[in-house]
Amino acid sequence: MPFYIYILKSRKDGSFYKGFTEDYCKRLEEHNLGLSQFTSTKTPWELIYVEEHANKQSALIRERKLKKCKKEYFEWLCKQPTNILIKG
Repeated sequence: MPFYIYILKSRKDGSFYKGFTEDYCKRLEEHNLGLSQFTSTKTPWELIYVEEHANKQSALIRERKLKKCKKEYFEWLCKQPTNILIKG
C-alpha cells in the first residue's frame, strides 16, 4: 500500500500544512470538516501537492524534511513532476 505526503494551502490566510497519510482525499475532507485541531481555524484548505512513497518510513522522513521548508519552496514544489496532482 502506498503512503503519501501532502501539502495543503489555507484559502483563509495562505498558510501551509504538511502531512502524511494513506488516503489524501479523505484527509483533505477531514481537515476541511475541522476534525484536525491544528488546522480547524484556517479552513477551507486546498490540496496543492501530493507525493507518493512506497513505504511509511520514507514518507515520514520526507514529511519531517518538508516541515522545515519555506513557502517559496512549496510554491515551486507544487509545479514539479513529483506532484501526482498534475499528472494526466
